[in-house]
Amino acid sequence: MAESVLMGELSWPEFEAKTKAKAPFFLPVGATEQHGPHLPLNVDVVLPTSVAVAVAKNVGGVVAPTIPYGYKSQPRTGGGQAFPGTTSLNAHTLSLVVRDVIHDLALHGVRRLAVVNGHFENSWPIVEGVDLGVREIRRDGIHDFVVLRLEYWDFVRRETLDRLFPEGFPGTDLEHASLLETSLMLLLAPGLVDMSKVPSDGPAKFPTYDRTPVKAGFVPASGVLARAQGATAEKGKWLFDDHVELITRAVLSEFGGQGA
Repeated sequence: MAESVLMGELSWPEFEAKTKAKAPFFLPVGATEQHGPHLPLNVDVVLPTSVAVAVAKNVGGVVAPTIPYGYKSQPRTGGGQAFPGTTSLNAHTLSLVVRDVIHDLALHGVRRLAVVNGHFENSWPIVEGVDLGVREIRRDGIHDFVVLRLEYWDFVRRETLDRLFPEGFPGTDLEHASLLETSLMLLLAPGLVDMSKVPSDGPAKFPTYDRTPVKAGFVPASGVLARAQGATAEKGKWLFDDHVELITRAVLSEFGGQGA
């Protein structure tokens, strides 16, 4: 039986062997957040985890259990907290969770870690968590720990986006529950997608500022910020192949292969 790349499926001796071999580790950080009526609440868990697993297989790595809760959904990037099922953490809480996980991984021998973000709003809390974790690790006398922090959606070729959006890419922030995420989910978890429920009340048109409280009607009622029509598993594969290949290159560039 092939050895799993999932940390949660390893025994402690297998985990220790991986750290002694200097295997790169991956920590996906997701969210439990509405993604319209056609997608499940765990999109931001499924996608970074799937990318991390594929990259780990390429580089002899290990994927730590995904953090399933993220920073609060924002109206202009995720629809907002008002949608049922969206369950989030305060920024400080998320930063401390990331800090604690990083700290313990380092204490148990991990020296190369890539934090793979799957939720737009997580970016800065993760930055803080990484900073706090590295400070503590250094205070503990560990000075050879290296961490990469990345958003998987940044790793895509321009020509791929041009194929997907011949009239122009609307931007990652508006692509919430739209063509990109729907196509990836059709590839990776098609049983969780119901294309018959794809809404047509977008795309959203937002001002360049936030307002609290949020006005009624500010966000499309479906929670989908752009358009999901035309999503296919084939388009998801274009994206996924880019994500995996380009992140693999980055990890190998910074860490080398297993045992390097």
